[in-house]
Amino acid sequence: MYVVCNEHLELAIEEFVETYGQSPDVYELDKVSFTDWASPKSCEYCSNPPRFLVV
Repeated sequence: MYVVCNEHLELAIEEFVETYGQSPDVYELDKVSFTDWASPKSCEYCSNPPRFLVV
């Protein structure tokens, strides 16, 4: 699972495919919510606010 900004979305997708051998599902964080999970405050690769969840 990757939580990333716009700039790092492609990188997260590439890493997911390399690791799991399949295409991920990509969700916009402002369009989904989870009861037991809070989004991190920054992108996994930088300090920008995250926009996408790649799972």
